[in-house]
This record gives sequence, C-alpha cells and structure tokens, in this order.
Amino acid sequence: MPLIAQPDHPPAGAVLARLHQIHSAKGYLPEADIRAAADDLAIPLSRLYSAAAFYSAFSFQPKGRYTIQVCLGTACYIRGGDRLLEKIETLLGVKAGETTPDGMFTVETVHCLGSCSMSPVIRVGEETYGRLKVNLVGRLFKKYRPGEPGQKGVEEQGT
Repeated sequence: MPLIAQPDHPPAGAVLARLHQIHSAKGYLPEADIRAAADDLAIPLSRLYSAAAFYSAFSFQPKGRYTIQVCLGTACYIRGGDRLLEKIETLLGVKAGETTPDGMFTVETVHCLGSCSMSPVIRVGEETYGRLKVNLVGRLFKKYRPGEPGQKGVEEQGT
C-alpha cells in the first residue's frame, strides 16, 4: 500500500475522449470546461492541461470560422512564404496565432502542408492554394468574406 493514497485512473482513452468532446462542442477548450472534466474524471487538472497542450489538434483559444495556415517549410519559405504571411497579417490586422476581431479568420504558421511542389502554399479551411503571389492574397480572401452591404470586405492594400 502506498504511503500517499492515489486516485484511481480513469479508463484508457477517457482523458482524450473528454477533451475531444469539449473541443467539438465549443471549438476550443474553455478553462471552466477543463476544470469540470477534471472533477468528473477525478484526476488532477494538470493532467488534462498536459494532454491538451501535447496535441496540436486542441486549442485553448477560440478560433475563427476559417483557419489560415501559412507554410513556412523550407521550400515555401524560399519561395516567399514569409512574405505571404506578412501580407496576410497586414490585410487582416492580426499576427500569426491570433484571430480577427470579427471571428472570421485565425492565422497560423505550419512547417509543412505536404505540397512543396506548389510552394509557396497556404491552406484556408480545407482548401489549399499553391504558387500563390503576394498581390493575389486579398482577392483570395474575398471568396471567404464577400463584401456585404455596409461591410467592407478584405481588399488589396498597397500592391
């Protein structure tokens, strides 16, 4: 018998299953929900945070309707991936890792999208765009945020 009583472990997979359940329902992992899950599973809060932080599929912050992934892998970087990122950040007014105030876009950087032959590459939601030129980025975003009456869409600025 151990000197310090240890709680029983939840069934295998219960931690990840609960994290997936929360993330699917909310789109991210709110602190209150993680705390409630830790209580329900009778495990330390740190165990849930540790598991959630390990897997890139989980987010602790709300994400936009569309996630923009800018590839900065070697091939994409050499062919202008960094300039695409700068243009996207300028157009949307957010930095990588942030979400636009209207909740439409979240910008992320990745190290490979598996489309090196089409570099530089970005992915918007499930759509992949290769051989992208900096001056075409604004037009691309109009597809995802068409101008509405009284609301200005994302447009080219200074190209």
